[in-house]
Amino acid sequence: MGEVYRARDTRLNREVAIKVLPEHLSSNPELRERFEREARAISKLSHPHICVLYDIGKQDGADFLVLEYLEGETLGARVRRGPLPTDQVLKYGAQMAEALDKAHRHGFIHRDLKPDNVMLTKSGVKLLDFGLAKPVPGTVGVASSSAATVTHSPLTTEGTLVGTFQYMSPEQLEGQEADARSDIFGLGCVLYEMVTGRRAFEGKSTAKVVAAIMTTEPPPIATLSPLTPAPLERLVKKCLAKDRFYLKPRGQ
Repeated sequence: MGEVYRARDTRLNREVAIKVLPEHLSSNPELRERFEREARAISKLSHPHICVLYDIGKQDGADFLVLEYLEGETLGARVRRGPLPTDQVLKYGAQMAEALDKAHRHGFIHRDLKPDNVMLTKSGVKLLDFGLAKPVPGTVGVASSSAATVTHSPLTTEGTLVGTFQYMSPEQLEGQEADARSDIFGLGCVLYEMVTGRRAFEGKSTAKVVAAIMTTEPPPIATLSPLTPAPLERLVKKCLAKDRFYLKPRGQ
């Protein structure tokens, strides 16, 4: 929803990233709220694997965030070239889990974890885009099958399902309240893709993707990547449990 530019902070002499919400989008209350929500969430989350927010502002009718400038590539770009080595899966997976744990401990649910929202840098992963993060559980509606469209890339739809279909948990698709376990399901989807080089749930339309998440299990990792350690496959399978009550919330 925003435009991102590389820029230089002339006061502190450093490279930064400027995320701008153009004036024609600022008039949309929902998009403006997402933009402000991202700023509020990131400002409370200081962690080595979460992108740093330096400043916020408004100039000539355009709202903007000043963010840490990151060199590297997105995890999405990397997995499109094929599976990652096991050591990298374990390293990056642990770092993503640490970042999510930090967010959850501070009461935030990311709700849009996907490879394109993870940057790979020399210092490790950086979790990006908290525009859909919520400080409290919220409900979402379910898109009708008549609105389904053919797609070959992840879909983020405004107003109906908030998040990206291919990485959303069953409870989100059913319109139930999302909680930290919903992010764990998304993490399982990302880990599966890192190990196998393919998405856990696929389909030629949003309706088919939703049906796959709700009713089918992804192909066993061992059939696609035979050298994957069994404990890693068990971990991914647990993350992808369709009944979130299989995972106990923190403190229970």
